[in-house]
Amino acid sequence: MDESSPYPKDSYHSGNICPGVDSSTTSVHVTALDGIVNVNSLFTVAVFVGLSLATPNQRSLENRVSCDAGNDVAKNLLVFEVVSFSFFLFSSLVAQGLKLAINLLNSKDVDEVFRAHINLKVLRFGMMGSALGSVMGCVFLVLSMINVIEIRLGLLSCGSSSTVHSVTVLVLLVSSALLVYISTVFYAFLH
Repeated sequence: MDESSPYPKDSYHSGNICPGVDSSTTSVHVTALDGIVNVNSLFTVAVFVGLSLATPNQRSLENRVSCDAGNDVAKNLLVFEVVSFSFFLFSSLVAQGLKLAINLLNSKDVDEVFRAHINLKVLRFGMMGSALGSVMGCVFLVLSMINVIEIRLGLLSCGSSSTVHSVTVLVLLVSSALLVYISTVFYAFLH
């Protein structure tokens, strides 16, 4: 520190707004927020792929007219895709906003790039809101994928083995992954 300076170099950071939060915690939060944004980007691509693969009045591969999906399934697909996209966009924008706040606060002191003094409650609730948006986006994405499967392979009510197996695997794997994700988010939120 230069002795001629009237203020010590760390005077801005002398009172920690987030007690118990060390400098490495901020970089962990930024990394977690980056992960949320990246995963939401991949899911958003899946939303548009789902929209492009299914068209109304398309014949299913079941070769029975009674198993072809009607316009109601195509409408549900569109609604679920839009709602899913909305949740992913919400989640990504909240995460980007939190990252922006952290990075702007970090820019006030270039010597401490991994430390920002932010309200820990705002950060935790923002991350929880972003995670909730991702979970809801996944739920609606699964519902839309079930509609895509019904349009391409035949309605579930027809009992086609390929349709039933596809939907069963999709629901089991995604719901178990969401259970792990939700558990991890709640654990991190409470500790």
